[in-house]
This record gives sequence, structure tokens and C-alpha cells, in this order.
Amino acid sequence: MPAYRAIVTGASSGIGLATARRIHADGGTVALLATRAAVLDGIATELGDRAFAVPTDVSDPTQVSASIARCFELLGDVDLVVNAAGVDGPSALPDITDEKWARSIGVNLSGPFYVSRESARRLKGGSCIINIGSELSFMGMGLYVDYCASKAGLIGLTQALAVELAERQIRVNAICPGPVDTPMMEAEIAWFPNPDEVRKMAVDRVPLKRWATAEEIADAVVYMAGATFATGAAWSIDGGTSAV
Repeated sequence: MPAYRAIVTGASSGIGLATARRIHADGGTVALLATRAAVLDGIATELGDRAFAVPTDVSDPTQVSASIARCFELLGDVDLVVNAAGVDGPSALPDITDEKWARSIGVNLSGPFYVSRESARRLKGGSCIINIGSELSFMGMGLYVDYCASKAGLIGLTQALAVELAERQIRVNAICPGPVDTPMMEAEIAWFPNPDEVRKMAVDRVPLKRWATAEEIADAVVYMAGATFATGAAWSIDGGTSAV
């Protein structure tokens, strides 16, 4: 596998962390972006050389502008940008506050826009951006109105960026996982009064009868990064749920 020079958001946990680890294990250099500075520092120390902590709230365009400039200083040229930062959490429609709505859109949709915009100012031909969408990019689900809206918008962003940046030979794609065994998923399940039953239902609705691991999604990120004729694509990695 190529030794990518990569920017990974959401790198403190879940898919972002697994992706950063995979890229680093392949010999790449990675800038780790997330809000939790102490956690990022620990991960960068764990990974050692070629890993840099760049604490950032991706919903803040001023922070993103400064952080992406710093990433290019640290990495030199960048081959791969992975927008994996995300927030989630069930809420009935009347309980979705303005603040929760703004946070969901800010992290899940505006964040990838800000990171992609600032990165695209500096990216060279042959590089790529990969956005982490969701199976809920393509369908609605009760209790997830804000999340569905943000992830559906991310597909539109991916396709528009792909068209605009194609002339510069910069590819933009999305990976859309089904349920993934991450701390964020466990926090969602714990919200329900019957978490064991909800977990079983969430597994049973997947034709493969299990959740993905974060490492499996990281493998898909690396695979798609090497798919040099793919742009504007949204790849469902969902255990077959989109086929039902």
C-alpha cells in the first residue's frame, strides 16, 4: 500500500482512529484532528514518529483554517484527507434543540466542507478526499432527523466537490457504513431504556448478522484512496442492509 500523507479528522476514536492507525501502519504520515487534545497527544505518542496531534473543532471555520495550514506545514504535500469526525445521538423531533441541530450540521456537514475547502487550496493532482457518510445518507430513521439530514447533505457535498475538483485531478468520494462497533454506537444504544433488545434488533436487521469493526471501515478507506478512477462515488459498506 502507498505510504499516504494524510489528514484524518475524528482521529481520537472510532473510524477516524482506526483509519489513522491503518495509514500509519502502512508507513504513512498522519495529522490527527479532533477536539480532545489530551487524547490526541496520547495517540500521537503511541503511534510515534510520523503522527502529529492537531486539536481542532471542525465545526469552527477559523480553527479549521489554522489547523489545515499547520497540517501542510507538518506533512508537506498531502495525498489523502479523511473527514471522519461525526456526532450522533437519538432524539425525538420535539427534543431536538436548536443547539443539537446546529452541532449535528456543524460537525457532520459543515466540518467536511471547511476541511475540504481549506485542503483543496493546497492539494495537488492525484490526491483525494474521502468523506465518511452513513447508511442514513440514503434513508430516513425515526429519532435521527438531524443526523439523517447532515449525512444526506454530505453526499451532495461529495458529488459537487468531485465535479468541481476533477479538472485538477483531485478525487472526492464517500464511504457509507452501516452499524459499526464504536464508542459512539455504544453511547447511542445506551440511550434507550432497553439497550440489549435494541442492540439485538440492530444486529438482526443486517443481512450479515453483525456490525462492522472500525478497522473494516478503515480498510475500505485505504482501498478507495487507491481507486484512481473513482470520484463522486458513495460506497455502501453496510453488511447488505442497502440491498434489502
